[in-house]
Amino acid sequence: MLAFILRRLAQAALVMLTVAFVAFMLFQYVGDPVLQILGQDATPEQVAEARAELGLDQPFYVQFGRFVWHALQGNFGMSIHQGVPVAQLIAERFPATLELALVAATLALLVGIPMGVYAALRRGTFLAQVFMTISLLGVSLPTFLIGILLILVFAVHLGWFPSFGRGEVVDLGGWTTGLLTAKGWHHLVLPAVTLAIFQLTLIMRLVRAEMLEVLRTDYIKFARARGLSDRAVHFGHALKNTLVPVMTITGLQLGGLIAFAIITETVFQWPGMGLLFIQAVTFADIPVMAAYLCLIALIFVVINLIVDLLYFAVDPRLRLDKAGGH
Repeated sequence: MLAFILRRLAQAALVMLTVAFVAFMLFQYVGDPVLQILGQDATPEQVAEARAELGLDQPFYVQFGRFVWHALQGNFGMSIHQGVPVAQLIAERFPATLELALVAATLALLVGIPMGVYAALRRGTFLAQVFMTISLLGVSLPTFLIGILLILVFAVHLGWFPSFGRGEVVDLGGWTTGLLTAKGWHHLVLPAVTLAIFQLTLIMRLVRAEMLEVLRTDYIKFARARGLSDRAVHFGHALKNTLVPVMTITGLQLGGLIAFAIITETVFQWPGMGLLFIQAVTFADIPVMAAYLCLIALIFVVINLIVDLLYFAVDPRLRLDKAGGH
């Protein structure tokens, strides 16, 4: 187990170094930060002095080493566009994105798993066909279109939900949340549903496919031969084994929700990291772009590591393989 963890940690460190190198290259080839700070009218003397102060006149490996060291400390410099520390911007926006992603992931799991189980156990019924049709629509329609349609129906025509913003939030010692206020939940419904639909349909189709595969295995046939009830077979044996691969996909999808919430946050003007990244791209705010890239990579690496450990703990076949030396 310890060797497994150490190997995964080494792989995670290598991935983060690679992402840090890509983020560092943004400073080298996407515009000139000195000219962005001083403006196009700066004299050559001012440019040379600024490059020396920023350390941009030093060798490449020295600059990269300093960038990695500062990144480990959470220091990505100042935002070129907004003139405040990038770490402060990330700290202000991250709670909104995490809140949106967690609610969307919870919604996708609570709805997607029962729909997938029903579609597998009741194949051919009208409701199962409806679920499959909904899943095709959810996979096919782009996220921005789903968001616009929800705004048109539930915000413009029906007026049930607001179409933008985060609503009223509560500050819990530097961490803001709208989950403790009615207006916060009111503003969260449409963006959370928009972000969850694709993940919901993906989980539903995965659970259905895995459930059908498990129901054809020999141990399920043996369980039926023992006289176990359908409920015990379906939920005590089949569903338990179905959720093992679903757990892996769900963990990675949580990272995807955080990373790819950009479109949803843009459509609903949700004040999260995705909207911050779009604004950074618009104004070529390289420190913010580099920080966003490193943070998203770190989230993916941590989630992937946790999922691997859970998978190792849940699936006894992996432990047997490791013990047997395979």
